[in-house]
Amino acid sequence: MSQNSSFEGQVVMVVGAGNGIGRATLGLLIERGARVFALDNNQDALSEIQTLFSLGSDQVKALDVSDEEAIKKVVAEIFASEGRIDALVNSAGMTGPTNRRLNTITWPEFERVLQVNLFGAIWLTQQLIPIMQGQKYGRIVHVSSIAGKEGNPGMSPYVTSKAGMIGFIKGVAKEVATEGISINAVAPAVIRTPMNADTSDETLKYMIARIPMGRVGEAEEVAETICFAASKACSFTTGFTFDTSGGRATY
Repeated sequence: MSQNSSFEGQVVMVVGAGNGIGRATLGLLIERGARVFALDNNQDALSEIQTLFSLGSDQVKALDVSDEEAIKKVVAEIFASEGRIDALVNSAGMTGPTNRRLNTITWPEFERVLQVNLFGAIWLTQQLIPIMQGQKYGRIVHVSSIAGKEGNPGMSPYVTSKAGMIGFIKGVAKEVATEGISINAVAPAVIRTPMNADTSDETLKYMIARIPMGRVGEAEEVAETICFAASKACSFTTGFTFDTSGGRATY
Protein backbone atom coordinates (compact mmCIF):
# COMPACT_ATOMS: atom_id res chain seq x y z
CA MET A 1 0.00 0.00 0.00
CA SER A 2 1.35 3.44 -0.88
CA GLN A 3 1.90 5.91 1.93
CA ASN A 4 -0.80 8.20 0.54
CA SER A 5 -3.36 5.37 0.65
CA SER A 6 -2.61 4.53 4.27
CA PHE A 7 -4.62 5.93 7.16
CA GLU A 8 -1.95 5.27 9.80
CA GLY A 9 -2.10 7.95 12.47
CA GLN A 10 -5.35 9.39 11.15
CA VAL A 11 -8.64 9.88 12.98
CA VAL A 12 -11.66 9.12 10.81
CA MET A 13 -15.35 9.52 11.63
CA VAL A 14 -17.71 7.13 9.84
CA VAL A 15 -21.34 8.18 10.12
CA GLY A 16 -23.88 5.54 9.21
CA ALA A 17 -21.31 2.90 10.08
CA GLY A 18 -23.75 0.27 11.26
CA ASN A 19 -24.63 -1.35 7.97
CA GLY A 20 -24.10 -1.43 4.23
CA ILE A 21 -21.67 1.01 2.65
CA GLY A 22 -20.74 2.57 5.98
CA ARG A 23 -19.85 -0.76 7.55
CA ALA A 24 -17.83 -1.86 4.52
CA THR A 25 -15.94 1.45 4.56
CA LEU A 26 -15.30 1.16 8.29
CA GLY A 27 -13.69 -2.24 7.76
CA LEU A 28 -11.39 -0.98 5.00
CA LEU A 29 -10.33 2.04 7.04
CA ILE A 30 -9.43 -0.18 9.98
CA GLU A 31 -7.43 -2.48 7.67
CA ARG A 32 -5.54 0.58 6.43
CA GLY A 33 -4.59 1.81 9.88
CA ALA A 34 -7.19 4.44 10.78
CA ARG A 35 -8.35 5.15 14.29
CA VAL A 36 -12.05 5.09 13.55
CA PHE A 37 -15.12 6.41 15.29
CA ALA A 38 -18.27 4.58 14.27
CA LEU A 39 -21.52 6.52 14.51
CA ASP A 40 -25.05 5.34 13.81
CA ASN A 41 -28.58 5.71 15.15
CA ASN A 42 -29.05 1.92 15.36
CA GLN A 43 -27.78 0.73 18.73
CA ASP A 44 -27.99 -2.96 17.80
CA ALA A 45 -25.87 -2.36 14.70
CA LEU A 46 -23.34 -0.40 16.76
CA SER A 47 -23.04 -3.23 19.27
CA GLU A 48 -22.51 -5.67 16.42
CA ILE A 49 -19.74 -3.69 14.74
CA GLN A 50 -18.07 -3.00 18.08
CA THR A 51 -17.71 -6.75 18.53
CA LEU A 52 -16.93 -7.46 14.86
CA PHE A 53 -14.08 -4.92 14.66
CA SER A 54 -12.95 -5.06 18.32
CA LEU A 55 -13.60 -1.36 18.83
CA GLY A 56 -13.24 0.40 22.15
CA SER A 57 -16.41 1.67 23.78
CA ASP A 58 -15.23 5.23 23.14
CA GLN A 59 -15.07 4.52 19.39
CA VAL A 60 -18.75 3.67 19.06
CA LYS A 61 -21.29 6.45 19.42
CA ALA A 62 -25.01 6.82 18.83
CA LEU A 63 -25.93 9.66 16.48
CA ASP A 64 -29.12 10.85 14.82
CA VAL A 65 -27.97 13.02 11.91
CA SER A 66 -31.31 14.82 11.79
CA ASP A 67 -30.41 16.40 15.16
CA GLU A 68 -28.04 19.35 14.66
CA GLU A 69 -27.25 19.68 18.37
CA ALA A 70 -26.36 15.99 18.60
CA ILE A 71 -23.94 16.43 15.69
CA LYS A 72 -22.28 19.41 17.38
CA LYS A 73 -21.90 17.44 20.61
CA VAL A 74 -20.40 14.28 19.11
CA VAL A 75 -17.92 16.14 16.89
CA ALA A 76 -16.79 18.20 19.88
CA GLU A 77 -16.36 15.03 21.97
CA ILE A 78 -14.21 13.31 19.36
CA PHE A 79 -12.08 16.40 18.74
CA ALA A 80 -11.58 16.93 22.47
CA SER A 81 -10.37 13.36 22.96
CA GLU A 82 -8.21 13.05 19.83
CA GLY A 83 -7.04 16.60 19.11
CA ARG A 84 -7.76 16.20 15.40
CA ILE A 85 -10.21 14.70 12.91
CA ASP A 86 -8.58 13.91 9.58
CA ALA A 87 -11.54 12.60 7.63
CA LEU A 88 -15.30 12.26 7.70
CA VAL A 89 -17.21 9.61 5.79
CA ASN A 90 -20.95 10.24 5.88
CA SER A 91 -22.98 7.24 4.78
CA ALA A 92 -26.09 7.97 6.83
CA GLY A 93 -29.24 7.97 4.78
CA MET A 94 -32.78 6.80 4.22
CA THR A 95 -34.78 6.00 1.10
CA GLY A 96 -38.14 7.39 2.15
CA PRO A 97 -41.26 7.01 0.02
CA THR A 98 -40.79 4.90 -3.11
CA ASN A 99 -43.01 4.24 -6.09
CA ARG A 100 -45.22 7.17 -5.05
CA ARG A 101 -46.12 10.31 -6.94
CA LEU A 102 -45.38 13.68 -5.42
CA ASN A 103 -49.00 14.55 -4.69
CA THR A 104 -49.35 11.45 -2.46
CA ILE A 105 -46.36 12.34 -0.28
CA THR A 106 -46.96 14.46 2.80
CA TRP A 107 -44.61 17.28 3.74
CA PRO A 108 -43.54 15.55 7.00
CA GLU A 109 -42.52 12.51 4.93
CA PHE A 110 -40.63 14.70 2.47
CA GLU A 111 -38.98 16.80 5.16
CA ARG A 112 -37.79 13.76 7.11
CA VAL A 113 -35.78 12.54 4.10
CA LEU A 114 -34.25 16.00 3.65
CA GLN A 115 -33.32 16.15 7.33
CA VAL A 116 -31.49 12.82 7.27
CA ASN A 117 -29.92 12.88 3.81
CA LEU A 118 -29.21 16.57 3.20
CA PHE A 119 -29.42 18.63 6.37
CA GLY A 120 -27.35 16.06 8.26
CA ALA A 121 -24.62 16.30 5.61
CA ILE A 122 -24.65 20.08 5.83
CA TRP A 123 -24.47 20.12 9.64
CA LEU A 124 -21.64 17.58 9.72
CA THR A 125 -19.66 19.59 7.17
CA GLN A 126 -20.22 22.82 9.10
CA GLN A 127 -18.76 21.27 12.25
CA LEU A 128 -15.78 19.60 10.56
CA ILE A 129 -14.54 22.47 8.39
CA PRO A 130 -13.22 24.68 11.25
CA ILE A 131 -11.36 21.70 12.73
CA MET A 132 -9.82 20.85 9.37
CA GLN A 133 -8.94 24.49 8.72
CA GLY A 134 -6.98 24.49 11.96
CA GLN A 135 -5.11 21.37 10.83
CA LYS A 136 -4.67 22.67 7.27
CA TYR A 137 -5.82 19.22 6.18
CA GLY A 138 -9.04 17.27 5.88
CA ARG A 139 -11.12 14.96 3.75
CA ILE A 140 -14.92 14.88 3.71
CA VAL A 141 -16.79 12.26 1.70
CA HIS A 142 -20.58 12.10 1.52
CA VAL A 143 -22.58 9.26 0.00
CA SER A 144 -24.96 10.71 -2.56
CA SER A 145 -26.71 8.62 -5.23
CA ILE A 146 -27.14 8.16 -8.94
CA ALA A 147 -30.69 9.32 -8.24
CA GLY A 148 -29.24 12.75 -7.51
CA LYS A 149 -27.67 12.86 -10.97
CA GLU A 150 -30.38 11.30 -13.13
CA GLY A 151 -33.53 11.15 -11.02
CA ASN A 152 -35.73 8.17 -10.26
CA PRO A 153 -39.51 8.49 -10.64
CA GLY A 154 -41.61 7.87 -7.57
CA MET A 155 -38.80 8.88 -5.19
CA SER A 156 -38.94 12.68 -5.22
CA PRO A 157 -37.81 13.24 -1.59
CA TYR A 158 -34.78 10.98 -2.03
CA VAL A 159 -33.87 12.44 -5.42
CA THR A 160 -34.16 15.98 -4.08
CA SER A 161 -31.97 15.23 -1.07
CA LYS A 162 -29.22 13.56 -3.09
CA ALA A 163 -29.19 16.19 -5.85
CA GLY A 164 -29.04 18.86 -3.16
CA MET A 165 -26.05 17.11 -1.62
CA ILE A 166 -24.20 17.14 -4.96
CA GLY A 167 -24.83 20.86 -5.39
CA PHE A 168 -23.86 21.61 -1.80
CA ILE A 169 -20.54 19.81 -2.21
CA LYS A 170 -19.72 21.65 -5.44
CA GLY A 171 -20.13 25.01 -3.77
CA VAL A 172 -18.63 24.49 -0.34
CA ALA A 173 -15.61 22.57 -1.68
CA LYS A 174 -14.52 25.66 -3.60
CA GLU A 175 -14.71 27.76 -0.44
CA VAL A 176 -11.94 25.72 1.22
CA ALA A 177 -10.03 24.46 -1.83
CA THR A 178 -6.82 26.32 -0.89
CA GLU A 179 -6.86 25.17 2.74
CA GLY A 180 -5.83 21.52 2.38
CA ILE A 181 -9.42 20.32 2.56
CA SER A 182 -11.19 18.30 -0.10
CA ILE A 183 -14.93 17.61 -0.07
CA ASN A 184 -16.28 15.01 -2.45
CA ALA A 185 -19.10 12.52 -2.84
CA VAL A 186 -19.77 9.13 -4.32
CA ALA A 187 -22.91 8.40 -6.32
CA PRO A 188 -23.80 4.71 -6.19
CA ALA A 189 -26.51 3.08 -8.21
CA VAL A 190 -28.54 0.45 -6.37
CA ILE A 191 -26.26 -1.35 -3.90
CA ARG A 192 -26.94 -4.53 -1.97
CA THR A 193 -27.54 -2.99 1.46
CA PRO A 194 -30.18 -3.22 4.21
CA MET A 195 -31.40 0.27 3.23
CA ASN A 196 -32.74 -1.16 -0.03
CA ALA A 197 -34.71 -3.86 1.75
CA ASP A 198 -37.77 -1.58 1.75
CA THR A 199 -37.42 -0.54 -1.90
CA SER A 200 -40.22 -2.00 -3.99
CA ASP A 201 -39.47 -4.76 -6.51
CA GLU A 202 -40.80 -2.51 -9.25
CA THR A 203 -38.37 0.27 -8.36
CA LEU A 204 -35.41 -2.11 -8.04
CA LYS A 205 -36.12 -3.67 -11.44
CA TYR A 206 -36.32 -0.20 -12.99
CA MET A 207 -32.95 0.80 -11.51
CA ILE A 208 -31.11 -2.43 -12.38
CA ALA A 209 -32.39 -2.26 -15.95
CA ARG A 210 -30.60 1.07 -16.34
CA ILE A 211 -27.21 -0.24 -15.16
CA PRO A 212 -25.02 -1.31 -18.13
CA MET A 213 -23.29 -3.94 -15.97
CA GLY A 214 -26.73 -5.46 -15.36
CA ARG A 215 -26.41 -6.02 -11.62
CA VAL A 216 -26.57 -4.34 -8.25
CA GLY A 217 -23.34 -3.09 -6.77
CA GLU A 218 -21.68 -4.42 -3.64
CA ALA A 219 -20.98 -2.25 -0.62
CA GLU A 220 -17.29 -3.16 -0.74
CA GLU A 221 -17.00 -1.75 -4.26
CA VAL A 222 -18.30 1.63 -3.12
CA ALA A 223 -16.11 1.50 -0.01
CA GLU A 224 -12.97 1.29 -2.14
CA THR A 225 -13.88 4.53 -3.92
CA ILE A 226 -14.74 6.21 -0.63
CA CYS A 227 -11.40 5.23 0.90
CA PHE A 228 -9.56 6.80 -2.02
CA ALA A 229 -11.55 10.03 -1.70
CA ALA A 230 -10.91 10.08 2.06
CA SER A 231 -7.16 9.54 1.72
CA LYS A 232 -4.12 11.73 1.14
CA ALA A 233 -3.96 10.21 -2.35
CA CYS A 234 -7.01 12.27 -3.32
CA SER A 235 -4.93 15.43 -3.48
CA PHE A 236 -6.16 17.23 -6.61
CA THR A 237 -9.90 16.51 -6.66
CA THR A 238 -12.56 18.42 -4.78
CA GLY A 239 -16.22 19.26 -5.31
CA PHE A 240 -16.55 16.09 -7.38
CA THR A 241 -19.02 13.24 -7.27
CA PHE A 242 -17.39 9.91 -8.07
CA ASP A 243 -19.53 7.53 -10.10
CA THR A 244 -20.07 4.05 -8.65
CA SER A 245 -23.05 3.09 -10.76
CA GLY A 246 -21.91 0.24 -12.99
CA GLY A 247 -21.76 2.63 -15.93
CA ARG A 248 -25.21 4.19 -15.57
CA ALA A 249 -23.72 7.67 -15.28
CA THR A 250 -20.33 8.44 -16.77
CA TYR A 251 -20.06 12.09 -15.81
